[in-house]
Amino acid sequence: MSTTIKAYAATSAKSPLTPFEYSPGPLGDEQVDVAVSYCGVCHSDLSMLDNEWGMSVYPLVGGHEVVGKVVAIGDQVKNLKVGQVVGVGWYSGSCMSCRQCMGGDHNLCVNAEGTIVHRHGGFGTQVRAHWAWTTPLPEGLDPAKAGPLFCGGITVFNPIVQFGVKPTDRVGVVGIGGLGHMALKFLHAWGCDVVAFTSSDSKRDEALQLGANSVVNSRNGAEMEKLAGSFNFILSTVNVKLDWPAYINALAPKGRLHTVGAIAEPVSLAAFPLIVGQRSFSGSPLGSPVTTAMMLDFAARHDIAPTTELFPMSKINDAFEHLKSGKARYRIVLENDLN
Repeated sequence: MSTTIKAYAATSAKSPLTPFEYSPGPLGDEQVDVAVSYCGVCHSDLSMLDNEWGMSVYPLVGGHEVVGKVVAIGDQVKNLKVGQVVGVGWYSGSCMSCRQCMGGDHNLCVNAEGTIVHRHGGFGTQVRAHWAWTTPLPEGLDPAKAGPLFCGGITVFNPIVQFGVKPTDRVGVVGIGGLGHMALKFLHAWGCDVVAFTSSDSKRDEALQLGANSVVNSRNGAEMEKLAGSFNFILSTVNVKLDWPAYINALAPKGRLHTVGAIAEPVSLAAFPLIVGQRSFSGSPLGSPVTTAMMLDFAARHDIAPTTELFPMSKINDAFEHLKSGKARYRIVLENDLN
């Protein structure tokens, strides 16, 4: 492979992406180079490109939902070989020595390396990652659709595993979008009684098709009140302020309201409803390499894939405009045509 990588980069916040070339430098002993076949476009890419989180470094090559083939491996790489189809998500590495990594919670490593944080990601011909964060794709998953599983998919799958959601549980999903539509598919296959919460009646039929057993308009106070005390687990996938007390009220004793949406505003909750019912409010980031592999196997077994729209990578700016318009149904994937 050439040491020169062709990519698309932003040169400043909110600027269009333009062609960019760079050299990744020598391959580390535990690193893997992946030739990008497909790369998902996530709202987190947009946040990084626009420096919404204040940690972007330009030129910035986004892209952290990569599927492609291994083209080079370091001397100490384990369980991977050249030619294997793999995926890389938000994390491209972790320290592999802290208590969290040694305990299997690599995604909680305080020194974890983000694929597009202070380094270049998958909006190009090639991306580099540590072997532990480079996950083989099981047979049965379509490489053209699998990319979003490595960010949005694992984000909603991880809490199902972490908090022991059972097939007998009644669960709710707030938001029917890029994250929420995958949560509905996973929880339906998990065997749960799944209720979709949406502020738009127009998404009712879609939610039912995606796996919801029923749909509730979250703006209808009477509908929300009927649900009081009935949910074991509610997963919020949106990044906007909600009527938090209403969702806490919907939880059964020992129920949990969990958010994976990066809410900008503080969450205001009274302690008494939490204490009386021993209810919980929590959040989580993506998932460990083991949980990611588990998710991929589960998706292959149950024929679960994100609902995607495909753009050529050379039309990356059109793809981002489509994302910003709010019209994406439900995840955008770029097909590499830069080679």
